[in-house]
Amino acid sequence: MLPSMVKNLPGLAVAFGAAGISFVVAALLGAVVPAVSALLVAILLGVIWRNTVRVPGILQPGLAVAARPILRLGIVLLGFQLSFAQITALGWQVIVVIVLAVAGTFFATVWFGRLLRVPTKLTLLIASGFSICGAAAVAGADSVLKPRQEHSATALGLVVLNGTIMIGVMPLLFLVFGAQPVTAGVWTGASVHEVAQVVAVGQALGPESLNVAVTVKLGRVLLLAVVLAVLAGYMRNSKVTPESPGAKRPPIVPLFVVSFAAAMVVRSLDIVPTDVLDGLALVQTILLATAMFALGMGVHLRSLAKVGGRPVILSFLVTLCITVIGGVGAFVAV
Repeated sequence: MLPSMVKNLPGLAVAFGAAGISFVVAALLGAVVPAVSALLVAILLGVIWRNTVRVPGILQPGLAVAARPILRLGIVLLGFQLSFAQITALGWQVIVVIVLAVAGTFFATVWFGRLLRVPTKLTLLIASGFSICGAAAVAGADSVLKPRQEHSATALGLVVLNGTIMIGVMPLLFLVFGAQPVTAGVWTGASVHEVAQVVAVGQALGPESLNVAVTVKLGRVLLLAVVLAVLAGYMRNSKVTPESPGAKRPPIVPLFVVSFAAAMVVRSLDIVPTDVLDGLALVQTILLATAMFALGMGVHLRSLAKVGGRPVILSFLVTLCITVIGGVGAFVAV
């Protein structure tokens, strides 16, 4: 046990250090570019390092820990930020919009992915990230699916690309369709990929739209446990699961998904002091930023180029799909 811990220390130290730097950079840039989050900066730091400077082999064990166990712990703590009361307060119509946006986008991605002959695991990574909450959902799905590194890198890159485009496009859509603040908020929360990107769009529209947008977005995050459980079931029953005698099969529902759901229940009981919740939110962001840096270190651009243009086309189709579902649903529900 002790030798293993010592072996992991260099990579973990670098990953946590990079997470700290990402917070500083995000704070400095946040006033100019609101869409910049510590998670996004952490991914970019990892990508830049991986593609400009040789990564010492001594860092690899710790980076692997950051990309899996640390990531899963961060997702569990994310559950403490979600309350069922927040979601039910939106009304059943908006809840239906959230479910349709997530389910419709996920299954549309799978269908489009087959049509474009995009690899199955890459398709599922894109489906998870675009339907739920961007990079964190891609990372969660990565933890369940265990795909090739270039597939994870592709999905993360496409989330950032499409979400950034949406920051500029969404306000124009609100103007064209005459969306009122609450309608615009629902549309934003139901359609935009990253939480930070939702905040960026909402801030441009005012406090009323921002509050609605973030709450609707949290409703989508709430379904992360469901999506990861479905993916775990897929891995358990798919042909990629080893069938040899004695082979270890993936659990029906991963422990970290159960823990995520349990954290949501505890948060919903309103028994955790606000100061503790604030502290957990900070720790959660640090852990996810650490994991994002480790995932970014797996992004090798030369390998990424080999994936081809089909995943990019898929990402644009999926972004269009969730934007249409979110927009129609917002106008009907509000």
